Amino acid sequence: MIHLNWKNAPTVKTVTCEHTDAKKYLVSNVLTVGKEYEVKNETEEFYFVIDNTGHVGGYYKEYFE
Repeated sequence: MIHLNWKNAPTVKTVTCEHTDAKKYLVSNVLTVGKEYEVKNETEEFYFVIDNTGHVGGYYKEYFE
């Protein structure tokens, strides 16, 4: 249950949202193009960032620079 502490964890790095053109999922309501997001955790495929809702969400790396 380590994911419960990610919101208060130190920021790993920041990334900028490049696009919100998702093939399968709707991400335009939680990510804004051009905005920088704090990365709280990272895997090979996903960034876990604090999104526009104020919660930590996992998003494919393809949305970010």
